[in-house]
Amino acid sequence: MKQLLVGTILLGLAIVVPTATMAEVDISVGISLPPPIVFEAPPDVIVMPDTNDVYVVPDIDVDMFFWNGWWWRLWEGHWYRSHYYNRGWGYYRNVPSFYFDIEPGWRGYYRDHNWYGHRWNYERIPNQRLEQNWKSWRNNRHWERQGTWGIQGYQPRPQQQRQELRHQRQEQYQQRPEVQKQRQPQVQQPQKQEQQPQAQQPRQVQQPRQQPQEKVQQPQRQPQVEQPRQQPQERGEQPQHSQPQGKPEGGEGEHKK
Repeated sequence: MKQLLVGTILLGLAIVVPTATMAEVDISVGISLPPPIVFEAPPDVIVMPDTNDVYVVPDIDVDMFFWNGWWWRLWEGHWYRSHYYNRGWGYYRNVPSFYFDIEPGWRGYYRDHNWYGHRWNYERIPNQRLEQNWKSWRNNRHWERQGTWGIQGYQPRPQQQRQELRHQRQEQYQQRPEVQKQRQPQVQQPQKQEQQPQAQQPRQVQQPRQQPQEKVQQPQRQPQVEQPRQQPQERGEQPQHSQPQGKPEGGEGEHKK
C-alpha cells in the first residue's frame, strides 16, 4: 500500500512539473518572429526621462527597449521579448505596461539634445554596466531619486499629469494602422472545390395533392307509409281453376284399338 502511494505521488509530480514549465513559454501559432538585428558590438542605452527603469537603444531605426530584465521589440503590431538583445525573441501577447510612459517623440529630442525646451545631457550606458546594475537601480529607484535624467532645470511632471499623458498615448497607440489590423478578426475564405459531375437522380414526379373530398349529403329517408293490409278474399268470390281428373273425353290424342 505504501509503495502504491509513493508511486502515485511521483506520477503526479511528473505531470505537474512539465506543465508548470511550459506555462512560462510564449507559444504563438501563425505569428512569425521578427528579423534579427545585427550589432557590431553590444548596444549602449539611455534611460527615458519621467521613468524609473525604462531604457532605449537610440542608435537603431527600430524601437528596442530594456525593462525589468527583458529586451522588448515592437514589430508589425506585435510585441516580442528576449533575455538577449540579438536572439531568442518570443511572442508577447499584450502591450508591456512601461510602453505608455515613453514619450513618442523621444528620437527628435535625443537628436537635438533638447527635452521640452531644456538642455538634455543624456548619459550613454554601456551594455555591461546595464546588465550589472539594472536590478539595483530599479530597487533603489536610482533614476527617479535623481529627478532630472540629465535635463538641465527640468521639473518632473506631477503624477496626475503623467496619468493623463499615459491615457493619451494609449489612445494614439490604438489608432495605429498596424494595431487596427491586428484587432480585426481574420475571416477565412472558403476554398473553391472543383465540381464533380453528379449522376442525374431520377426526377421525382410531384404527385398532385388530393383535394379533400366533399361529403355528399345522403338523402334523408322518407318515412315509410304503411300500406293497408290486403283483406283475404272470401271464398267463392273467384272461381278456382282445377284440372279435370280422369281421362279426357274423346279427343284427337285418343287412339282406337
